[in-house]
Amino acid sequence: MNGAQDLGGMMGFGPIAPEKDEPSFHAPWEKRAMAVTLAMGATGSWPLDAGRFARESLPPAEYLSSSYYEIWIKALMRLLLAKGMVSEEELDRGEAIETARPVKRVIKAAEVPAALLAGTRCDRPVTRPARFAAGDPVRARNEHKLTHTRLPRYARGHVGTIVEAHTAFVLPDTNAHGEGENPEWLYTVRFAGTELWGSKADPTLTVMLDLWESYLDPA
Repeated sequence: MNGAQDLGGMMGFGPIAPEKDEPSFHAPWEKRAMAVTLAMGATGSWPLDAGRFARESLPPAEYLSSSYYEIWIKALMRLLLAKGMVSEEELDRGEAIETARPVKRVIKAAEVPAALLAGTRCDRPVTRPARFAAGDPVRARNEHKLTHTRLPRYARGHVGTIVEAHTAFVLPDTNAHGEGENPEWLYTVRFAGTELWGSKADPTLTVMLDLWESYLDPA
């Protein structure tokens, strides 16, 4: 969806100013925000893509005025409410009222380091051959979905070149909404900066994007 998170190439938001020696967390509550979000993800109640969509679909004014971990917590609250795992009253009071619903898995503290190190595999076997190969010119489709997508707005309608065909991966567009994994071939595509942002862009700039097959057409 064209949400407030999709800011690539947008003007008017000021320069990016990285914080020198920035800590991983600026306050203790941020550690807890990350912990509870990952712990709920480990229950298997929703896929990673659903979590991304919950963050991206926050109202733009709220998204842009929230810190990184505030966005995480607000998205987690939306998911918990949508799944009936908490009530509005429980969130307001900050305590459980009803008996907790059972979940598929509860990750233990001792299991966390190994789980984070292992990650979650999203590659899947497919029998159909890749539609594109390295060197092929492709055009990113100019689609403006109301649902989840990993195709950045600034790349839509633009021409790039396939750098590498990987293997098939879970399609986020459907997985985020409970419509199945529907794995597709994933490609690294190189775009020239001048193709994306016009003749006044830095002519030495190139952008690499990993894009699913259904995002692309031959150019």
